[in-house]
Amino acid sequence: MSATATSERPPVDREHWLFLLREMLRIRRFEEKAAEMYSLGKIHGFLHLYIGEEATGVGAMQAFAPGDAIVATYREHGQALVRGIPARVLMAEMFGKATGCSRGHGGSMHFFDASRRFYGGYAIVGGGLPIAVGLALADKMQNRSNLTACYFGDGAVAEGEFHESLNLAALWKLPVVFLCENNLYAMGTALEHHQAQTNISAKAGAYGLPSNAVDGMDVLAVEAAAKQAAESVRTGNGPFLLELRTYRFRAHSMSDPDLYRPKGEIEEWRKRDPIALFEARLQQLGLLSPADLAKLEADVGAEIDDAVRFAEESPWEPADKLLDNVYGPAKP
Repeated sequence: MSATATSERPPVDREHWLFLLREMLRIRRFEEKAAEMYSLGKIHGFLHLYIGEEATGVGAMQAFAPGDAIVATYREHGQALVRGIPARVLMAEMFGKATGCSRGHGGSMHFFDASRRFYGGYAIVGGGLPIAVGLALADKMQNRSNLTACYFGDGAVAEGEFHESLNLAALWKLPVVFLCENNLYAMGTALEHHQAQTNISAKAGAYGLPSNAVDGMDVLAVEAAAKQAAESVRTGNGPFLLELRTYRFRAHSMSDPDLYRPKGEIEEWRKRDPIALFEARLQQLGLLSPADLAKLEADVGAEIDDAVRFAEESPWEPADKLLDNVYGPAKP
């Protein structure tokens, strides 16, 4: 199967829907603050923002249990927050502090928390795909009922790892949900310039995988589609490919001048801001008042301010620890 998801809307659940809104706001405000800290020189290296894609991370993560493994890309701040890694720990990692989730060794692109089964943060395009297959194989061989969720971008579809990973996962009927966050650009290359078949969900057919495509700017649609995919995997049907059609409002990274996208295109997509659309829907249904929204913003703002304060006050990793967990050729 490869079609655009048309799942029926779930019944109104005010508490859960407000939770979804809060999680998207957390990601947006965290990313905005990260951009500010980068501009102030407190965050170094590369920084890839998730602004515009919040619905894909928040919606899809609702389908995964604590025991499931999560593999992400270098644009992973959103998934890490929703997975439950504290904002202060993530901000400290980007500051390069010892209190970060990777003790400051990884930075923005290498968030990791084994206790939450969050296995990266991978800077290599497509690098997480074979890792996800390995994690799922390990769970299957040890008769654990977990699945592995693997996030990747449309650019990774051009990599050999994508095809090798789907093939092996299908061959061995591994419990993997492959989640393609298709934001239409592989860095600066438009989808139609690097893919002969731009319907990414259709590529699953070559390996006999079920697949679906969904509006990645609609958090409820993403949640419904992800739960459908996860249920298919959990019932023993093998892996599933879910394409989340989304858009990043900011450039590929903070160092990208973003000269390859028409400004009109960006503005058109901004009209489909997943947070603004969901806020409007909640307000129309009488589920969100101005006071509710003000409290949500205040709570999120306080959390982000605390994260920055924690990062600034945290210690640096001692110099004699900087080579811990770094592997290379054995010395003669």
